[in-house]
Amino acid sequence: MDKDDLKARGAEEVKESTRKTSSEILDLIGLKGKVTKSGLFTMPCSGYSEGVYRAHHPWSLYGVPVDDMKQAMGRLRKGLPGKGWKIVKDGFDGSPSQAPQIVANSKGEEFSVDIRLHDERKHGNDPSFIEVTVESACFRTEEPD
Repeated sequence: MDKDDLKARGAEEVKESTRKTSSEILDLIGLKGKVTKSGLFTMPCSGYSEGVYRAHHPWSLYGVPVDDMKQAMGRLRKGLPGKGWKIVKDGFDGSPSQAPQIVANSKGEEFSVDIRLHDERKHGNDPSFIEVTVESACFRTEEPD
C-alpha cells in the first residue's frame, strides 16, 4: 500500500483509540487481576518513509489463578468475534513453552491483538500471566501532496 493510500490521523487520536481497544480486550478477559502499567507508544511502520506510524500497546494481567486465566482465554475465543474481531490464529505461539495464543484483527483491520497465556508453573516460577499486545494499523501524519 502506498503512503498516500493510508488514512491520516493524529498520533494522540490513534493512541487514544488504541487505549480504548486495550480496555475493551481487558473487559472481555473479565478478570480482576493486576495489570502492568506498560507504556503506549507510537513507532514507525516498516516499509514506509517518514510520517507513517502505528500505535503499540503491550500490557499483561497477572495475580489470578492460572485456571481462571485459561477460562478467560475461552471467553476471548467466544467473545472476540461478537465484538467485531476475526480470529486469525488460535493455537500455540511456537516458543519452547508453547504458550496458548490468540491473534485477531478488528473489523476494518484498524487493530490487531496478540494474546498469550504464560503458565509459569511449568518452569517453577510464578506468577503466571496473560500477555496482550494491541497494535494499530499504519497511519500517515500529514495529508498527501
